[in-house]
Amino acid sequence: QEFSVEYGTSESRFLENKVKKPKNVVLGPRVTLDDERCILCSRCIRFCQEIAKDDVLGFVDRGSHTVLTAHPGKRLENNYSLNTVDICPVGALTSSDFRFKMRVWFLKETKSICTSCATGCNTIIGTREDIIYRQTPRENDEVNSCWMCDYGRLNFDYLQSEKRLLAPRISSGEKLATVDWNVAITHAALQLKHFSGWEIAIIASGRMTNEELWLTAQLARTLDVQLIDIVPHTSQGDDILLSEDRNPNTNGARLLGITSEPGAKLPAIAEAVKSGRVKALIALGENPIDFGISAEQLSNLPAFMVMDILSNPATENATVVLPSFGFAEKRGSMINGKGRLQRLNRAVRGPGNARDDWEILRDLLQALTGSNGIYSIEDVFRQMSEGVSQLAGLSLSKIGDLGVQVMQAHESPAPPVGPAASDIEKAEGKKPPGRSR
Repeated sequence: QEFSVEYGTSESRFLENKVKKPKNVVLGPRVTLDDERCILCSRCIRFCQEIAKDDVLGFVDRGSHTVLTAHPGKRLENNYSLNTVDICPVGALTSSDFRFKMRVWFLKETKSICTSCATGCNTIIGTREDIIYRQTPRENDEVNSCWMCDYGRLNFDYLQSEKRLLAPRISSGEKLATVDWNVAITHAALQLKHFSGWEIAIIASGRMTNEELWLTAQLARTLDVQLIDIVPHTSQGDDILLSEDRNPNTNGARLLGITSEPGAKLPAIAEAVKSGRVKALIALGENPIDFGISAEQLSNLPAFMVMDILSNPATENATVVLPSFGFAEKRGSMINGKGRLQRLNRAVRGPGNARDDWEILRDLLQALTGSNGIYSIEDVFRQMSEGVSQLAGLSLSKIGDLGVQVMQAHESPAPPVGPAASDIEKAEGKKPPGRSR
């Protein structure tokens, strides 16, 4: 195509009359058809009938005038419509979102997983120059076959949002002042050292990776926190791939001891904040306002720390704001709704001065307790594999591209064992030369 544009002629040498067909047919909100490319293979028709269970496409007219179209009064708008784009052999069906934005051979492809629900569909993230252009399904017969829903496929634009948090901030009077990371972490640690036990609550997220949840559990043990939970996110699912549980790592939170019943402690946390019993609140990837804690109550807290990727009313009332990475900007692991351990891989760099979530939590733990022997995400996973029987013998590299089954659905895992002091000392003995504590 590049050479044709540069050296080709603008006129065709074809002398006979061409059959003209529609070039820009909007079949639905996400799929656009070029009927002149269509070879009438009927793959898209069969997909809608047999997989999506939505008989909406068909052929009309006869002979060389046959065209693909939607049935009268219907549109291709089911939640799996973009899979027809994937299986079209000639590019007749195109994604309205991705159409003509980037040539696919310029894209860097990164294997990862979808984090929009508990299914954890395997994906390929297409990027160029740290911009995500599309996500497509990656074949894994144990998880998603070779399909994915439109909701998960298109759920990445927020990573390029103008609301991204780009630098750490701390409260200075009535305003938030931008500071460097050392100042922000030190300030957060000093605030937390004034409180302990029932005076502190942690609101974690089912969107966090296992490594981040493991460090969150360590933080809770260090501060003797009893009020800790994740926020459940649920919505209507289907019988194909989309799960009702919109948290991608609820099973990870259960396995690592963050919660046994997601959301069970949230009313108690909200009441404790309202009554003033909780003096310090740590929100990790969640907005406390969404479940009954008002902005005024947050502003009255002596210590309110937020680690998130987007600004919201809660971040404006925080005493410390710690900007973190989105799913495509970091590495880690998650356990899907069926108990399969899978890997996230970094596809793009994070914006501004934001940092990887596990590094933020590691540094906060280090500021509270001294060095903890963690220098890479592999170190975090090693600690998990030593403390959680279901992960014994595994590492990030051993998970592989297709994941590993580590627990059964609805399994109640045994409580994890935290790293022993001897393990930390052993890790300290392997500290790379020149690294500061």
